Amino acid sequence: MTKTLYGVVAKYSSGEMLLEAAKEIRGKGYTSVEAYTPYHVEGVVDALGNKDDRVTWIVFFGGVIGAALGFLLQYYVAVVDYPMNVGGRPDLSWPSFIPVTFECGILSAALSGLVGMLGLNGLPRPHHPIFDAPGIEASGRDKFFLCIEADDPQFSLDEAKAALQATGPESVDEVISE
Repeated sequence: MTKTLYGVVAKYSSGEMLLEAAKEIRGKGYTSVEAYTPYHVEGVVDALGNKDDRVTWIVFFGGVIGAALGFLLQYYVAVVDYPMNVGGRPDLSWPSFIPVTFECGILSAALSGLVGMLGLNGLPRPHHPIFDAPGIEASGRDKFFLCIEADDPQFSLDEAKAALQATGPESVDEVISE
């Protein structure tokens, strides 16, 4: 197996320090930066510029398509395949189709949101290169990490280390992935 450099990671003791470091690193022009925290730190997503609303659109279109398919299924059954005169109502009695159409829309929106989120996050992924970073398991308890990834167009190992060191972290380490 060949070992490759995934990036440079810095460890911080508080969310406020991480937030300030993220702003400083993004201000220096780095674009491929990721934060790992034990809980949500307000402002980090904006500081990293990682706002992504693709899941919102996936859920919307999944719901619309599901509702349309639910309505079309009812239309096909009640009008085309097996029309029945029930109480003198017309075959296409759309008000009676509303509950099933709504439920199909909600179900497909939820399922498309789940599948879309998993797909966009690259899951399931049993191993991620950041797992090889020294002490990264503390990101689930009480430490905060900021990683400049090696695929950043501006990445240079020495400059990235110096930029992270200037933000005052507890430690700065290289992340080597196998």
